[in-house]
Amino acid sequence: MVLSYKIVSLSLLAVALSTLLPKSFAFLSNILFRNTSMTSVAVPSNQDEWRAALESLPSTPQKIPAFFFAHGSPALVYARGFSGRSDFEQYQGPNGPLANFLKDFGPTLLQKYNPKAVVVFSAHWETLGERLVTDYGDENPLLMDYYGFPQEFYQLKFKSRGDKQLAEQIVGLYKEAGQLARITSKLEPRGSDGRGFEGPGLDHGVFVPFRLMFGEEFGIPIVEVSIDSSMTPEANWKLGQVVKSLREENVLVLAGGLPIHNLRDFSSFAPDTAQPIHHSFHKAILDALQVNNTQERKKALQDLPKHSGFRACNPREEHFVPLYVAAGAAEDEDLKILNGLYGIPTVAFGV
Repeated sequence: MVLSYKIVSLSLLAVALSTLLPKSFAFLSNILFRNTSMTSVAVPSNQDEWRAALESLPSTPQKIPAFFFAHGSPALVYARGFSGRSDFEQYQGPNGPLANFLKDFGPTLLQKYNPKAVVVFSAHWETLGERLVTDYGDENPLLMDYYGFPQEFYQLKFKSRGDKQLAEQIVGLYKEAGQLARITSKLEPRGSDGRGFEGPGLDHGVFVPFRLMFGEEFGIPIVEVSIDSSMTPEANWKLGQVVKSLREENVLVLAGGLPIHNLRDFSSFAPDTAQPIHHSFHKAILDALQVNNTQERKKALQDLPKHSGFRACNPREEHFVPLYVAAGAAEDEDLKILNGLYGIPTVAFGV
């Protein structure tokens, strides 16, 4: 009651000021009423907190949430390919918080949801005007789409298989939604491999984090789908909308990227070296995710590329837009931030 009285009193003061000082009214109104649609919650920022958040996920295999996750880089496996970048190595390397989170994240997904298949969208596979969907048969090849690293980076193993029926179903869903879509097989190269050839396969935005999440051999089928290289928020949001129904068929939908990804400025990758503009953008992401109203949240998320720090964090959008794919797959539902660490967040959409 006391709080309500104060709010009313301050509101009356703002109205009075508006007759004399319009600019003062606008300023005071912003203080009084901004973020009224935002939930202020503790965002997990260490292992104890993210484990609690993971544990609190509902066990709902009849409708699995869709997830955006920070997929990291080959540095998750070996740090020595990134010499001279100690802050980056410590933060996103094999012993850093991202690697530790992924090792907790994967087993939780299997325990909570026991999915029959995984559909994954990666920042490292984009097509314009047509969705490509993998059908790699009994064993998914690996596309080692990184270059100039020590030899051990090209000896990584991750064994998994595809799912022809699911791949065809996904193609059908996109066609029903009025989009062009088709299967791609092992016979069709999809990019350059650091071993010196053009090849097919799951890219490193998939197999590198999946090795930590699920181990080097994974018995659940994986189908990868390309993101939209228009890079617009709405186009990639629609990609998630199309596969939303799969969540009710015991299929796990994952979209991987890094919402702060600037290879021209490695200082942006770690909180201790990042500039205020980078931290400001990270905070803007968390603020947008915490908007309660789903339509207002959608607008807040889709407005993020307009933020003054967006280009400092993302010279190009490909690592950011997978967030929209996951959000689109559960756009009218609640979400939960599972890990709010600087630059490497993971979010469950549809909880």
